[in-house]
Amino acid sequence: MKYDSVLLVAFGGPTPGCCKKYDTKNCPGEAYCFVEGIAGEAESQKERVKDISSHYVKLGGFSPFNELTFKQAKALQNALQQRNLPLPVYAGFRHWTPYLNEVIAEMAEKGHRKILGIIMAPHRAKVSWEWYQQTVKKGIEAVEGEKPTIDYLDQWYTHNGYVGAIAEIIKTACGDKLDRAELVFTAHAIPQVAADTSPYSQQFEKTGEAVARAIGKKRFSFAYQSEVENSPIPWTQPDINDWLKAKKEDGVDTVVASPIGFLCDHVEVLYDLDIEAKETAEACGIDFIRAGTVGDHPKFIGMLADFVCEKSAK
Repeated sequence: MKYDSVLLVAFGGPTPGCCKKYDTKNCPGEAYCFVEGIAGEAESQKERVKDISSHYVKLGGFSPFNELTFKQAKALQNALQQRNLPLPVYAGFRHWTPYLNEVIAEMAEKGHRKILGIIMAPHRAKVSWEWYQQTVKKGIEAVEGEKPTIDYLDQWYTHNGYVGAIAEIIKTACGDKLDRAELVFTAHAIPQVAADTSPYSQQFEKTGEAVARAIGKKRFSFAYQSEVENSPIPWTQPDINDWLKAKKEDGVDTVVASPIGFLCDHVEVLYDLDIEAKETAEACGIDFIRAGTVGDHPKFIGMLADFVCEKSAK
């Protein structure tokens, strides 16, 4: 076969178990370790680390991200088996265990040498695609002996499988409120300079436009979430909370938010939308409906499986 394994390449989130950065007695908590690992240890970042890690604490101290990604991996492996392509599917993370280098070492130890990678980010920016690929490259270089090779699936941000899954999820979340609800698509905010040098925002908007067509909504908006507070540099706008306040002035009473920039319901969705944005909406007298992410929706997983089969046949 052209490939002997599949690797889901994802961000990761804190799970129970000391991060090993601190000794167990002095560990400030997995969420703190996780956020500090992303933001850095500089004194100027300490308040930011405390603030963001507190979001995890409010939701139990951990993230469902890894578990949900493992579910996606299992669903994809099953879908491939049904297509007579019995490839094992692994998942590795850039910011938490099992780290990508750990998973790549495990795959190499098991004899896998021809890996097909799937980057679990629908819209391309340096902080997602390029950094993920760099991390994978380092993991491969660290393998002793014969090193694996890796190819990647192309992007799928307007494919019917992804778009169709989102459309079904929105319809299920809204029920009979869909016609009157104001539809807003959200994605993670990134520094504006990063957006100016990548296709991230354009791809985000193309996904939203395709979903809106699929559900027959002619009016829809785009907003960003999870912006770093008090940042000295501008980030992509509008922020979802500012957008909601503006909609109050327009007399909007029902909003459905679809986080199409995320592939599973992890903390930045569960906190930034389900808690913060919902509180903003309630303060504005707006009925706030948050549609789910694609997760292991059959249409989404089926799309990935079809792409793996096509790539394997070329």
